[in-house]
Amino acid sequence: MDLWELERSCWDRGYALVCGADEAGAGPLAGAVYAGAVILPRELDIPGLNDSKQVKPRDRDRLFDVIREQAAAWAVAWADEGEIDRINILNARMLAMDRAIRALNPAADYALIDGNRSKGIFLANETVVKGDSRSASIAAASILAKVSRDRYMEEMAQRYPEYEFERHKGYPTKRHYELLRKYGPCPIHRTTFLKKL
Repeated sequence: MDLWELERSCWDRGYALVCGADEAGAGPLAGAVYAGAVILPRELDIPGLNDSKQVKPRDRDRLFDVIREQAAAWAVAWADEGEIDRINILNARMLAMDRAIRALNPAADYALIDGNRSKGIFLANETVVKGDSRSASIAAASILAKVSRDRYMEEMAQRYPEYEFERHKGYPTKRHYELLRKYGPCPIHRTTFLKKL
């Protein structure tokens, strides 16, 4: 699989600084949704770069550092649980990605957005289904988003230890539901996601 094919087609159309954007944490019952945006130097080879879900946690941590060191620009942003409850998760995902893209320095002139929606993204863009396994810059963005969110949930685990966030990162596991029934929601739970309780 050529991870640079989509970027190359953007460069051929005259876009010099192409970023990839992806988010992590759409499905959990708690915490913010995180997004990464990355502009990589052309044809940069990062061994092991792939969709964050296909990469082992230890390798994700290593890639997180490599991407931040070698990217032409990178940014991480988020939309918190209050925003998710207010505007819904789809709009919050777009908001987080838009914030990450806007934070890039130098600024991108085109964006490759993971998924099939890009409503609310301010920059010229195209959507790429399964983009994190088809584009180097989206794969890099997915690693930044995933690692950043996991680390944030580990911090939340120290603040709210009874929910064991370090184990499930807020996802709707059986154990998470057991703890929710026992303790009720905490301030970082997404109330609109708790209809089953």
